[in-house]
Amino acid sequence: MPKKVYPDATAALAGLLKDGMVIHAGGFGLCGIPAVLIEAVKESGVKDLTVVSNNAGIDDVGLGKLLRTRQIRKMIASYVGENAEFARQFLAGELEIEFNPQGTLAERIRAGGAGIPAFYTKTGVGTAVAEGKPTEVFDGETYVMERGIVADVALVHAWKGDTEGNLVYRRTARNFNPMMATAAKVTVAQVEHLVPAGEIDPDHIITPGVFVKRIVALPADYEKLIENRTVRPKAA
Repeated sequence: MPKKVYPDATAALAGLLKDGMVIHAGGFGLCGIPAVLIEAVKESGVKDLTVVSNNAGIDDVGLGKLLRTRQIRKMIASYVGENAEFARQFLAGELEIEFNPQGTLAERIRAGGAGIPAFYTKTGVGTAVAEGKPTEVFDGETYVMERGIVADVALVHAWKGDTEGNLVYRRTARNFNPMMATAAKVTVAQVEHLVPAGEIDPDHIITPGVFVKRIVALPADYEKLIENRTVRPKAA
């Protein structure tokens, strides 16, 4: 077996998880979330986690599982409207939240991966988002400073990957996964279609394998859930 490929999610995360760590979790809603890796985190029992993710899944799905088991101490997120348990814990003061405008969150992660410790943005100036943060005036406009984020571990989902860790994301699943893959000490990828090295056209690679340390292939019957299914009624 190639050295980056592990037999299952538990093996892929072995030796990486610890209490109090920071985890990037890719995906948007339920699209492109590393659900199998999240399940392995849950089964490991690690706690007091800080999780960086656009949102927290839904109740009992994705990161919703880690909320249910109280393994997450803090969420750094943008949108949380689909998770009742998230809302309940937040309103009860049981969960620490660091809310970010969505674009700011994406840029904080990208900056972390690019080695940029901080940057300035106009988004959030004059709101609660900017409270306690340094500001600076550029060309007569006020900007707020935001810090880049680097996690201990990034968990990402890819449509296709090869045994060297080169990854391709499909459609909407190409959301937070690519930037998170660059912004962690160790990146672990769950892959729908695992192929030998050299089979992916180099022009199609989105995340180069240099960023990915461990890979787990998903089973053929892996189910990708839909957060909100909206369809047109059939014509009469």
